[in-house]
Amino acid sequence: MTVIAPEQIAHFSDSLPQQLTQVVRRWSPLEALQDTAIAEVQLVRADAPTSFHCAVYEPCLCFVIQGSKTVLLGDKEIVYTGPSYMASAVHLPVVGRVDHATPEKPYLAVKVSVNPQEVAGLILELDDRAPAAGSDAICPEMDCGLKSAPMDERMQGALYRLLSLLDSPEDIKVLSPLARRELIYRALMGAMGPHMRRFAASDSQANRIAQVIYALKEQYAQPLKIRELAAAVNMSESTLYHNFRQVTRMSPLQYQKKLRLHEARRLMLAEGLEAATASYRVGYESPSHFSREYSRMFGAPPRADVSQLRGVTLAIETA
Repeated sequence: MTVIAPEQIAHFSDSLPQQLTQVVRRWSPLEALQDTAIAEVQLVRADAPTSFHCAVYEPCLCFVIQGSKTVLLGDKEIVYTGPSYMASAVHLPVVGRVDHATPEKPYLAVKVSVNPQEVAGLILELDDRAPAAGSDAICPEMDCGLKSAPMDERMQGALYRLLSLLDSPEDIKVLSPLARRELIYRALMGAMGPHMRRFAASDSQANRIAQVIYALKEQYAQPLKIRELAAAVNMSESTLYHNFRQVTRMSPLQYQKKLRLHEARRLMLAEGLEAATASYRVGYESPSHFSREYSRMFGAPPRADVSQLRGVTLAIETA
């Protein structure tokens, strides 16, 4: 396995993007979201631009190695081009599209799942060494749930060390946790640090919204009770509503609806449920109401959409 030590990064900086491209392309032979031998790492490849696809981002770091992608979070548009990365602080329903990709120069991306507890633990270890949670030009008080930044040489080197483990599977069990930890460390010490600290700090408004989002994710099929959610995080209902919109770019009701529709789609695809059964399972009382909202979100009625998806390889992009 070729390993680049931190002190050697400057020497190899000119070739790091090429090395990253080579390793991702080697381990992503298909146009799809692909699992790897490292459980928390998935690779994405597209050989041509795509139409918009709905997805739910989980807490993760997403690295674009080559090509570019547009992500829509509510009314916010994020365009990121390789080499760059994006941090998703919470579970967020988004719409994404690959903008630039060809068979000769495909869109290549890496998704690394991140446990928020890992981030919080590392911040405690760093103490005062990590950048403070200062202001943000786009979201001055309450940070957005998604944020992007260029990959500097140290981040590229850390990502390459993680991906290089795919070529030496015997090292993965011991070294991949260390390599992932370095990625999180580099993000915390770089431009993404203030964003990640805001959501990890237990006394921050962003962290309270993260708790609300987690509750909605776990109880998406239950009736929405804003008063109870607000009381649980010690916020007024109006403050909760306002801050929730800043983080997710949508209202709590819109957020819950998107989660329900995504889960219904998964149930129909993975478990073969009929649309009416899936609609009741995710909390809808009226199958016709469910069908209308499903069509608006996915562009086709449930049966037609699922039939089409079953006719192709389903690859809901998450990076």
